[in-house]
Amino acid sequence: MAKFFGTNGIRGVFAEDFSLEFIHDMTLAIGTYFGKGPVLIGYDGRESSPVICKVVSSALNSIGIDCNVAGIVPTPCLEYAVKSLGYSGGLMITASHNPPQYNGIKPCAKDGVEISREEELIVEDIYLQKSWLKKPDSWGTTKNENRTIETYLKGIISHIDSKLIESKHFKVVLDLGNGAQAVSAPNFCEILGCQTFLVNPNIDGTFPGRGSEPTPQNLVELSKTVRENNADVGIAFDGDGDRSIFCDNNGDILTGDKSALVLTQHILKKNPNSLVITCLNSGSNIEVLAEKSNSKVIRTKVGSVEVSRKMVSTDALIGFEENGGYMYGKHNQVRDGCMTLALMLDLLAISGKSLAEEITRLPPSFTTKDKVSCYADKVPKLISSLKEEFPNSDISDGIKITIDPKNWVMIRPSGTEPIVRVYAESESQEKLDTLMSEYLEKVNSIISR
Repeated sequence: MAKFFGTNGIRGVFAEDFSLEFIHDMTLAIGTYFGKGPVLIGYDGRESSPVICKVVSSALNSIGIDCNVAGIVPTPCLEYAVKSLGYSGGLMITASHNPPQYNGIKPCAKDGVEISREEELIVEDIYLQKSWLKKPDSWGTTKNENRTIETYLKGIISHIDSKLIESKHFKVVLDLGNGAQAVSAPNFCEILGCQTFLVNPNIDGTFPGRGSEPTPQNLVELSKTVRENNADVGIAFDGDGDRSIFCDNNGDILTGDKSALVLTQHILKKNPNSLVITCLNSGSNIEVLAEKSNSKVIRTKVGSVEVSRKMVSTDALIGFEENGGYMYGKHNQVRDGCMTLALMLDLLAISGKSLAEEITRLPPSFTTKDKVSCYADKVPKLISSLKEEFPNSDISDGIKITIDPKNWVMIRPSGTEPIVRVYAESESQEKLDTLMSEYLEKVNSIISR
């Protein structure tokens, strides 16, 4: 198992477990894995990001690798630019939705997709063995890259009916969450002729508006702004702009599962006989929708890397996670908040219906998730105790306890925080509430023994 890479990149508390020395040496390992430049570097708005960028670029230069700095950009923007502009790899400095004191590194390969689990282990081995590239004949150089955002937005717009969207004059509320999509999503909406209302618009690494992770509990302002302005849709991004949570025209916040279903239904209508990749913790209705268009669903372990790399190897059209991470293969096989917004506007423009109406056309689904504080040393006992009680459960990723296809609970440790996440689906809201209450109590009981 990986020692440093979690579910999505390497993260830690800056200046503590994520120290400048660690960052320097891990960058040498990643640069050695890339083997050559140029490497594109981007970062989110966290206060520690510019300092880390300097350490990363100088470490790469010290082993002869040239790099270009894009500055503050969303993660999917950096990834798309790596692929489109011909870089050997990319390094995104971000801790995504983690609290402000955290930071991290997400390496992406030359194809614009995060490196695979196997490649993560190779990087870790280089780091542990300190077997990085030797002193070069000439140092690498660091320059600026100014084409990143323009390249990203042009790429997104090429996949939608932009003229039709422009003709609709949509009202869109963007909750930018003080995060990195502030440099691209408002520009995107302006290009498409949308009337845009901004919530938490200023980039601020302390995330003062609502925190870096959009959750139903902290999106009250988004919902209120949608209703007050009679907007067609609202969207909230996470800190590095790769995930998106939607709000319909009535001001109701949608789960990531629900928005993924409505988008997938739209895309599969135009592209039958396609392949969809999603994780074990997504709801069961995706199989129902896929079947209607003669499409197939493949499930993976939890994590965007798992979904992305499976999309690449199978040439899948769609990938998604229940947390608002949606991937459109024709653009790039990574989570992309702005591409997801583009697909939603494309859906609304073509259907002529409101988002609330589109949601009512989906098969009913009742899903939820919660989290429980739990340090890593408690996890083995938790999983083994549940496995003993439910011996027929799937333990390929945490544990998934299936009562029947419509009623299940999944418990797994977070790969980014000292918590366990509890996911559930049921056939009614009442049964879901009962199921979730029962298993949260069970998890807390086992951890506290």
